[in-house]
Amino acid sequence: MDTTEQLNGTYFYGGLTNLSAGELYFWIMIDVTAEHFSSVKDIMAIAAIFSGQNVIDVSGKLGGAWKGTSYASMYSRKLLRNYRLPFRLPTWIQNPKNPLQIKRLMTHKLGTFVGRTIPVLGWVIMAADVAIIGWKATAKYNCIVNKDDKIW
Repeated sequence: MDTTEQLNGTYFYGGLTNLSAGELYFWIMIDVTAEHFSSVKDIMAIAAIFSGQNVIDVSGKLGGAWKGTSYASMYSRKLLRNYRLPFRLPTWIQNPKNPLQIKRLMTHKLGTFVGRTIPVLGWVIMAADVAIIGWKATAKYNCIVNKDDKIW
């Protein structure tokens, strides 16, 4: 979308006519989002998030442990089986029944740390993307609209 004009308090943007300030911000947000999500980094972040979901049933879990394990955890433990650290590192796991419930566990095993950290990195990348998109869309919007409609 490239054309931007203003007439009688409404805006024209990329072929869309008579847009209010809120509608203009929405379409700018769509435009900036489409421009932003075109890299391999974003695909890798989504893959990291999904590979960290507890979808594989495993037996032998101790009492109080959440059911299941993830592909990321299973393969990293297999590849890094013999590596132990001299100190403990924090890891985070997500309850498969309630995704908003997260537990922090400490581990000496490098494979466990890597497997549990992969989805966390995916979520961090996606959160950064959302912040960047919001910042760029707001800056572009503020350059277009009149003084009364600006966000800051």
